[in-house]
Formats: sequence, C-alpha cells, structure tokens
Amino acid sequence: MACRGVFFALDEDQASTVLAAGSDRELMSAIEAIEEAWDEENLAECDKAWDAMHRCFTDGELTDEGGEAPLNRFVLGEASLDQHGGYIVCYKDPELVCRIAEAAEPLTEEWFRSRYFQIVPKSYALEYGEVDCGYTWEWFCEVRDLYMKAAAQGKAVLFTVDQ
Repeated sequence: MACRGVFFALDEDQASTVLAAGSDRELMSAIEAIEEAWDEENLAECDKAWDAMHRCFTDGELTDEGGEAPLNRFVLGEASLDQHGGYIVCYKDPELVCRIAEAAEPLTEEWFRSRYFQIVPKSYALEYGEVDCGYTWEWFCEVRDLYMKAAAQGKAVLFTVDQ
C-alpha cells in the first residue's frame, strides 16, 4: 500500500458522521465520502512524511506514547477509530485541534531539524537524512497551516493513511 497520509478539517456534519460510525464498514463509508469530496480548502496531504513528523513529536517512536502533549497528537493520537488494521484513522476534536495549532505555530525549521536528527531513528527509512528532513519539514508546514485554519474555524481534524 501507498502509506500516504492526509489530514482533513471536518465540518460538524462530517465529524458527527465519523464519530457515529458503529462499525469499520460505516467508518470507511464516512471516510470515503470525505475523500471523494476532496475539499482542497479543508485538507492537507503529507505523503509519507507523516511517519517522520510523528517520530519528531514522540521521542522517535511510531506509537501514541512519548513526547509532550499536545504535539505528540499532531499526527497519530489517542482517538484512533480504525478497528481492522488496514487503515490508520485518528480523530482530533476541535479543542485538541486548537491546542495543537497553538503549540505548532511557533515551531521553526531549526527546531524541527534538531528533533529530526536527534529523535528520528536512522533505521526508520532508506531516505533518512538531509533530503528527507527537508521533505518532512515542507509537509509539516502544510499540515500546520491546516491545523491553524481548522482551529480558527472550530473544526475537528481527521488523519487517515492506508497501511
């Protein structure tokens, strides 16, 4: 699978539909509707950079532990909705979105590079290094912009990636 991540800023109806899903089938149906709409004003792609981004915020691990809140919830988070393992689906409510946006806004490229080279393990990918760090920073900036916009509009954020 591609493992390409996408963040979606959800309106109230979309958020309600996602949260009301009682099965994987219903959840995937809700996500498919969001993806099919492909509202470019309310999404941020991050390709495969989500992995390194998450590691920068969680002490180098691809888990939902480690790091400091709320940045450790920037990509993955405690509200993982997927139950079948083929898809990662993480929901952040509007309050958490505001906290993440506030914490992410002042981050500089210097800070991010420092975290990348101290925290992201060299074994995480063949692409590890200067080029991957720059690639990850660029995608991070796109996603951060989405968080800022979603926070200003009181929206939830949904992260999805196929595994």
